[in-house]
Amino acid sequence: MYKQNAEIGYWLAEPFWGKGIVCEALKQMVAYAFNTFYISRLYATPFGRNISSSRVLEKAGFTLEAILPNAVYKNGQFEDEAIYSLWRDKFEYKKF
Repeated sequence: MYKQNAEIGYWLAEPFWGKGIVCEALKQMVAYAFNTFYISRLYATPFGRNISSSRVLEKAGFTLEAILPNAVYKNGQFEDEAIYSLWRDKFEYKKF
């Protein structure tokens, strides 16, 4: 079912937020993934309330595919899960 798909994720300590570090690193990881492996689609699944992470993904060329309501249970509460993807045929090599 998930043939030629790969999940990509990241985490950055709060003191470094807002400096463009994750966006630049994500762009480089995307370029490496598509140039190195035969995959058709990269995807990421941030919490629905994580607007900053959603913006980073969009800046890197990812598109929102879905929001799954209450799909994740963390710290005693349910969270929405967003699904973002970037397809190989939509990937613009010149960006990176």
